[in-house]
Amino acid sequence: MTDYDEVRYCCSDAKICSDCWVFMKIAVRIIDEALKHDFGFKNLLWVYSGRRGVHCWIADESARKLTNNGRGAIADYLSLVIGGDQQAKKVTIPGIPHPSIKRSVNIISRYFEELMIDSQDFLGTPEKCQKVLSMFPAKTIQDDLQSWATSHQDSKTKWNKLKDAWSTFAKKRKLKNENNAIYEVVLQLCYPRLDVNVTKGLNHLLKSPFSVHPKTGRVCVPFLAQSVDNFDPFSVPTLKETIAEVDNWSGDSTVLDYAKTSLKPSIDLFKKFVRSCERENTEENKENSMSW
Repeated sequence: MTDYDEVRYCCSDAKICSDCWVFMKIAVRIIDEALKHDFGFKNLLWVYSGRRGVHCWIADESARKLTNNGRGAIADYLSLVIGGDQQAKKVTIPGIPHPSIKRSVNIISRYFEELMIDSQDFLGTPEKCQKVLSMFPAKTIQDDLQSWATSHQDSKTKWNKLKDAWSTFAKKRKLKNENNAIYEVVLQLCYPRLDVNVTKGLNHLLKSPFSVHPKTGRVCVPFLAQSVDNFDPFSVPTLKETIAEVDNWSGDSTVLDYAKTSLKPSIDLFKKFVRSCERENTEENKENSMSW
């Protein structure tokens, strides 16, 4: 989440809230769709990091056997926001947008007003407006919108005027792919930030599912990508709470300890995921076996 600090205004550093957690919802939906539809992976397990992020475990045999270069290629494909702190414009779409880019923009559009307009108020000050203007191609609409940047209108009104201003400019200049500039801004604001080194490095240590985050004490629980909108990181139990649930259990004494806790749904989900992987491996082994 810290990688979003340049575009989130509710929190910073390791702090998160329900407002900026929407960035994670978008990230899960975009990456899950890309891994399944663009790469054909099937066995994806999404896991809460226990603090401010999410991890995706890909259990497909083809993914497990990838080299560092193969893993890096996938990470590069999924990386659109590129550039350091001193670079204002970090997304550039040359020519006709790839279908994956259009798909990502469509996913972001479902959350954009809630996240950037209502929660982050991303055009609420002249400084914020100048930052967004710098995400457009240089020397296009910036000079014409200085009074817009200093106006006291709300972010929704400003955003609509900004899009209208770009549309007018693009039509006047007869630009091809005139929506690209708007796509670039939307993507720079909301597109997932990946930890490329962790993704491609086979020797990088990772927290396994159900490990405990050392600073928050929360358990790293799995969840379904399609249910990410209902996932609440602040309701994830801590190790201390889980122990208390076992100690305070007053029901059937034959029930397994994990089933006495609020971790049961997460563990049941993990079991289902493992069984699915086992079935697929069995089917692959049958297909690859030879009989004489």
